[in-house]
Amino acid sequence: MSSLGVRAAASEVDVAAIDSVRRLAAAVLAPRAAGTDASAAFPVVQLAALAELGVMGMNLPSQWGGAGLSSFALTACVEAIARACGSTASAVTAHFLATDALLIGGDDAIRTRYLPAAAAGKRLGAFALTEPCAGSNPADMRCRAVLEGGDYHISGVKHFISNGGVADFIVVFAVTDPDAGHRGISAFVVDRVTAGVSARPPEETMGLRGGHIYELSFDCHVPASQRLGAAGSGFRIAMKVLDNGRIEVAAMCLGIAQAALDASLEWARQRQVGGHPLADYQGIQWKLADMATELQAARLMTEDAARKRAAGEHFSLAASMAKLFASEVAGRIADEALQIHGGYGYTAALPLERYVRDLRVMRIYEGSSEIQRTIIGRALTGSRRS
Repeated sequence: MSSLGVRAAASEVDVAAIDSVRRLAAAVLAPRAAGTDASAAFPVVQLAALAELGVMGMNLPSQWGGAGLSSFALTACVEAIARACGSTASAVTAHFLATDALLIGGDDAIRTRYLPAAAAGKRLGAFALTEPCAGSNPADMRCRAVLEGGDYHISGVKHFISNGGVADFIVVFAVTDPDAGHRGISAFVVDRVTAGVSARPPEETMGLRGGHIYELSFDCHVPASQRLGAAGSGFRIAMKVLDNGRIEVAAMCLGIAQAALDASLEWARQRQVGGHPLADYQGIQWKLADMATELQAARLMTEDAARKRAAGEHFSLAASMAKLFASEVAGRIADEALQIHGGYGYTAALPLERYVRDLRVMRIYEGSSEIQRTIIGRALTGSRRS
């Protein structure tokens, strides 16, 4: 988010938090980013450093151990983290999905049990919605939760779950009423050490290689008190969480795209061709102009969604628009940045190819570009048909 936009909308506490995160991102996250990508190591050290700043609870109110920051500050901090290391940003925002779900759907007993420790970075969360045959349409979910006495028996498989194998707790969505469609989905918080919960090794991914995703299997029993909200409210909880998450995905896109633009500007000023820096050539200037213009447009859309969220307005449409536009624009910016760097951009010696790989999934997860267009189209037309 632009410094002007942040400082106009944020409190002194917000601004201080943003500045602290930006400094830490430059000092701790950025130097480790290439190594994290190369080794595909989960960013344990980075998350610990962020926890010291209170980042792991930035999305939570102070009542539950959070930093009490505005959505503007949260978005700016996510952008700063992603600008330094996309893998770390992926792990952080996946944690936010889980704690958002507890904040939205949990009772005070659940919030007290999990949120302060999660905000302090002592317990990591995961959000288990997607299944092998139910990604874009959660109504196709096959994971089941059957009430047996005072416990629910949860059985099924979840796939592509960020943080899933290393999280301390997992928000799991399962069908409790098979005849009720999406109104038959409920949400539960499950401790990962619960008997009958297992994780396969993390997937080998194209990008965000340190932000591990897992296949999780469930054949476990959890107390009914671990259900979030009323039976059948899981879909509503998930959609509210994803509205928040889509703004954060947009912010991640802004951060990585900004890093790509920054690298391109520095390269254009330094790289000599025909006795002149690349920056002297109109063709390069036009590329940079388009990159900067599209990035600013995406930033303004993300700011608008964050403003609506902060004001308590309905922001689902704005979040979908921001996520769609930012993810599409960021992919183009990273590709142009690599083009400006020529053959050097195609090598692992420079971060351009990592930016391209890290950004590619942004058009897929938390609702693909196609799903965002469906959401936006339905909102505009009032239609329920895809």
